[in-house]
Amino acid sequence: QMADPFLYDTGKRSQYGCLGHEVQIEHIKAYVCRPSFFTDKAVIVIHDIFGWLFPDIRYIVDLIAGHGYITICPDFFKGTDPWKTTDHWADFADWMKAHDPMKVDKEADVVLKYLKEQCGAKKIGIVGFSWGGMAVHHLMLKNPQLTAGVSLYGRIIRDSEERYDLLNPTFFIFGEKDHTISYDQITLLEEKLKQYCKVAYKIKVYPGQVHGFAQLKPEDMKPDDKPYIEEARKDMIDWIKMFI
Repeated sequence: QMADPFLYDTGKRSQYGCLGHEVQIEHIKAYVCRPSFFTDKAVIVIHDIFGWLFPDIRYIVDLIAGHGYITICPDFFKGTDPWKTTDHWADFADWMKAHDPMKVDKEADVVLKYLKEQCGAKKIGIVGFSWGGMAVHHLMLKNPQLTAGVSLYGRIIRDSEERYDLLNPTFFIFGEKDHTISYDQITLLEEKLKQYCKVAYKIKVYPGQVHGFAQLKPEDMKPDDKPYIEEARKDMIDWIKMFI
């Protein structure tokens, strides 16, 4: 029996009026938000299992755009159904097989081409949450076009040496009370990065935080969690700003 990846009820989230707009890029739809001034800096946001339409992820896109980046969240599920709150967790393993976070290279390339050719982006970073955090970890090993990455509570999978030889600076964010990621896994990640990683990296664990904590909109935050959520988001933006 697989534990629910989320401890909060995603069905009871507040609505969100988005600041950006939707675009079609080749075979992918994407949500884009731009700052009010011209910039050649961009950030790709990779959604979690709830997909690119989920209000929380669009809130994050708008938040990053507010810091001066062309920010884009493509539909990495390519029009197929995201995980829904009505789905049964017993089916989750099969759903994951059909939605492999290690098979995002083609879509990433399409979006990178769009950002460079249509938006004039010269430096591009990437952030991803949960499923998207796993995808970011994968892409930071494979795609040298991504200048910096932030992986937020992506499960740490496949223990092999090439899993740690990151191409560009990557920041790993975890919640202390995330029941999908054990502390041993985080310790192992730290040891292996020390051994194999030749670029800047950082790992940070936020006290008392459960899986999915950093995506919450202000009105969905519990007062005790708010400082940690805000700190994680500031750390995420600071990492991007350091390199992009």
